[in-house]
Amino acid sequence: MDTRITIADLLSAKQQGERIGAVSCYDYTTARLVSQTQVQMILVGDSAAQVVLGFDSTLPAKMDFMVAITAAVRRGAPNVFLVADMPFLSYQVTATEAVRNAGRFVVEAGAQMVKVEATGSHLDVVKAISNAGIAVMAHIGIRPQSISKTGRFKAEATTAEMAAELVSLAEQMIDNGAGTLLIEGTSAEVAQIITGRSQVPVIGCGAGPGCDGQILIAPDILGLTQGPLPKFAKSYGNLAQATIEAFSTYSQEVQNNQYPDKGHSYHMKPGELERLQELLKSMP
Repeated sequence: MDTRITIADLLSAKQQGERIGAVSCYDYTTARLVSQTQVQMILVGDSAAQVVLGFDSTLPAKMDFMVAITAAVRRGAPNVFLVADMPFLSYQVTATEAVRNAGRFVVEAGAQMVKVEATGSHLDVVKAISNAGIAVMAHIGIRPQSISKTGRFKAEATTAEMAAELVSLAEQMIDNGAGTLLIEGTSAEVAQIITGRSQVPVIGCGAGPGCDGQILIAPDILGLTQGPLPKFAKSYGNLAQATIEAFSTYSQEVQNNQYPDKGHSYHMKPGELERLQELLKSMP
């Protein structure tokens, strides 16, 4: 991609019925690979706390860490639309602090939008960030940062009453300045209704095929994740096994003294080894 994708391009895609491909990734190397595809959006998610740092939830992700990896992803994918995830406690304390932290992602990391896991109590935050001139993605449905409150996650909007509440919440988010929605772990029927009623792009994560776009994390797409995947996730490769095999072959070659060989080593200039040997003879 030669030209950076903008929110205007995503809006145009929605209006024309073109689906938006989005990926969550967390590092420069993966971002470089993503940037060589037709993926339009990268979200640097706080799920990095789990898949990069090894925690059992997203809560330990800190602002400095998120800013650093978002900047790395921007360097790797300079032309992809970049969304930064606002980590736990970066926006919940005050709207003023939320704007300041959102601004860090824009100024220090080159993000074009920030994502907020939002309930009705966060409407003022969404509005404040938007009013500050920063694009906001409102994340509704399952919200991983609420794990300590809910204990476990289950599909959202599976009853008419729950669905009506989520439809209303989505509309409130847009009315308060959200430029996109991310709907996670929600019944496909309701996600499709929200998408049809929304003027902004709607990205689904386990929310069925009726959204304007879809997002999965890079390790799941590549088949790097070992163990069962979430119901909605799908692997498009089997790089975990290939990676294990590559590391195993490397280790065997080292142990068998096959690596490094002459071709993978640096060498002295012609005649210099003989000169060195003469020099060494005169050394005590």
